[in-house]
Amino acid sequence: MSNNNSDGGFVEKHLMPIAVKLSVFKPLVAIRDGIIVAMPLIIIGSLFLILGSFPVEAWTNWLENTVINGVSIADVFTKITNGSFGLLGLIGCFGVASSYSEQHNTDGKSAGVIAVAAFFIVTPSIFTGGETPLEGMPYDYLGSQGLFIAIVIGLISGGIFQWFINHDIRIKMPEAVPPAVSSSFSALIPGAVVISLFGAIYAIFAWADWGNIHELIMNVLSGPLSLLADTLPGTIIAVMLNSLFWFVGIHGANVINNIILPVWLMNTDANRQLFAEGNLDLEHGHIITQPFIDNFVFMGGGGATLGLVIAVAILVAMRKASKQMKTLAPLTVTPGIFNINEPTMFGMPIVLNMSLIIPFILAPVVNAITTYTAMSLELVPLSTGAVVPWTMPPILSGFLATSSVAGAVLQGVNLIIDILIYLPFVSTFNKQLRLEEAGELTEE
Repeated sequence: MSNNNSDGGFVEKHLMPIAVKLSVFKPLVAIRDGIIVAMPLIIIGSLFLILGSFPVEAWTNWLENTVINGVSIADVFTKITNGSFGLLGLIGCFGVASSYSEQHNTDGKSAGVIAVAAFFIVTPSIFTGGETPLEGMPYDYLGSQGLFIAIVIGLISGGIFQWFINHDIRIKMPEAVPPAVSSSFSALIPGAVVISLFGAIYAIFAWADWGNIHELIMNVLSGPLSLLADTLPGTIIAVMLNSLFWFVGIHGANVINNIILPVWLMNTDANRQLFAEGNLDLEHGHIITQPFIDNFVFMGGGGATLGLVIAVAILVAMRKASKQMKTLAPLTVTPGIFNINEPTMFGMPIVLNMSLIIPFILAPVVNAITTYTAMSLELVPLSTGAVVPWTMPPILSGFLATSSVAGAVLQGVNLIIDILIYLPFVSTFNKQLRLEEAGELTEE
């Protein structure tokens, strides 16, 4: 163990600078924070999706058959899901613009409101016929299908807003004016520029008959990103990078997820809509989604460390554990069950520990392969689009994510494999610790 730092020097030297730059790169931070703003709605909407589709026929029949004035309880649950999860793009647009503006020390709320207005301007409307035509917005673009353009608008709007404010190009009010009023007037000039810009973009697309900007962004960005986020090889690369960044002490998810999370969420919401329509299958749905990553690949957190802490607990139960592992076992098992692994990362430690780097990379990669294989062979249903809270313990989360017992069984199989992967490496590391504690391990 004494030479861990030198062994990890190459990784630390070449990966650390990249990871640090990516983790503080303002646009990526804005994307991460913007989506986090929508996360409560995603989870709440997922809860009602689970309740409305719980795999008990008597329950779902009751929801569908309990009708008041033509509206069933199932319809109410669907409305709640659409009104929460279905606003992912819209809320994300506000969050991205707000975060990007605040990182430049300007008013995030005003930037977010302006971005939302720009989002509505470029989003195609739905018109109803009749004597009094009505205009509405499609849930598709307000939700996951609009997430890419929401991110682009959020970054552009936030960037323009902060540039005008920081260059003092704004309407200034006397000091006696309340701050809230003063801020709203300060936002007039940058707001007018942003809204005019996206109004012009809408006009160009409409007059040239190019469709809409959502379709353009999807066609331009979804292809390249899907190669990384919607394929097994790409997912394996993302999982390996996550572990490597964690190894040098950088929160892997903060680097990797900022780039790929929009695609995973779009796939998740696409599955949700298909599931609600009864059309979720391998041909139309997506295997790789946010629940695929959170609930099946990273069980216990980054590196699938629930297998690690259980392997440590096994050594303790066999009375072969070192003093350090005996102390760590009760401190890491309980958080690990709830997918919290910071105590393991920095207490074991895993960071810069060459003794555990191989299983730390290998375990989540194997989880991705087994889960993808099981779903592609239709042994396990695709995730239904419900985003289970990341702290939900395995077995239960697999059942809720797929609405099937097979999902829970798959998690159990993955967990057993993870334990078997970690156990020999943990045993070797434990022997090193015991030698150190006995004063018998000398420096090379």
